[in-house]
Amino acid sequence: MTTPPPPSSAPTAAINSLGFAARPEDTRVVVAMSGGVDSSVTAALLVEEGYDVVGITLQLYDHGEAIKAKGACCAGSDIHDARTVAANLGIKHYVLDYESRFQDQVMDDFADSYLRGETPIPCVRCNQTVKFTDLLKTARELGAQCLATGHYVRREDLGQGARLLRGVDAGKDQSYFLFATTPDQLDYLRFPLGGMDKDETRAHAKRFGLMIADKPDSQDICFVPNGRYGDVVRRLRPGAVEPGQIVHHDGTVLGEHNGVIDYTIGQRKGLGIGGRKDADEADGPLYVVAIDAPNHKVIVGSKDLLACEMVQINDVNWLDGTPPADGQAVLARLRNTAPAMAARITAWPEDGQGIAELALDEAQYGIAAGQAAAIYDADNPDHLLGGGWITAAPTKATR
Repeated sequence: MTTPPPPSSAPTAAINSLGFAARPEDTRVVVAMSGGVDSSVTAALLVEEGYDVVGITLQLYDHGEAIKAKGACCAGSDIHDARTVAANLGIKHYVLDYESRFQDQVMDDFADSYLRGETPIPCVRCNQTVKFTDLLKTARELGAQCLATGHYVRREDLGQGARLLRGVDAGKDQSYFLFATTPDQLDYLRFPLGGMDKDETRAHAKRFGLMIADKPDSQDICFVPNGRYGDVVRRLRPGAVEPGQIVHHDGTVLGEHNGVIDYTIGQRKGLGIGGRKDADEADGPLYVVAIDAPNHKVIVGSKDLLACEMVQINDVNWLDGTPPADGQAVLARLRNTAPAMAARITAWPEDGQGIAELALDEAQYGIAAGQAAAIYDADNPDHLLGGGWITAAPTKATR
């Protein structure tokens, strides 16, 4: 009887924590370092595991006025913090001047969107263009196997591609800002913090002795460190902002404004107007219910006029490259601070790409063009399917 040969003793390449069949020290990782706690801990954890880590910080705008501002990412002090952390970790660190790209691809779009009476989200545009296109290209040129960021999202490798899941910390989940990620980008990206909450991240920062361990989270858009969006638009588009009237939905002129860019759909405070003579108190407070940018008018009215049951979106992106079926039940997150709401995808074009409509199961309030709709799997609410940019959100005030 012939004895069968022994099992092969040839070693099988182990999969490292980032999903590569290589030793960590043979795996180069570029980490996008903003100078904050999250990206710094991301770099430190990867260094601790033995990866070949390279830190890159982007100079995105003229730091002048923002250098001393607190609560804004990518300011001059943040670049200094990123450089200091990299030096303490003993890794290579580069600061790349992406100022002109950022102006062209993010800031100009931000200003023009406000002038159209929209409410833009520049952080999504930044991920879509500068960070996940230009920076990703640079990471490849540096020979990195992947680009790691400090986003609170989870990436799950399915063998035939990857999918993106909400971060386990619901309060820090950033999946809403990543709906425009393409399948190729998701294949290259890694998110080491997705399975942690912020307290764990700060605990790691203290364990590593990082000087930014207690640094506050950024709250403002990086190039609007004081929260005054109108000032930025006026600087970028001098002479384009014109005054106009604040008009009640019934046609009554209630006051004047210095530019529609100072108002957003659903705004209640800071309208700069009093009540109407002989108004019915049962109508309640006034809200911005529509913005007529071409005629420089801000229309105000009661909250019920903001009710929105259908949202149109364009530039739709699906992370796995495949759109849902027409009429499929989904969950739609229409603002970063709002929960995902039950809806159905409708009105696909023949090729299933580019545009869509979301029919909401329940009316929502304060939805504005220029915002984003992130779409999740109704059967798995953590699974981000994709999303698009809101181009229209018809309400009682505009129908």
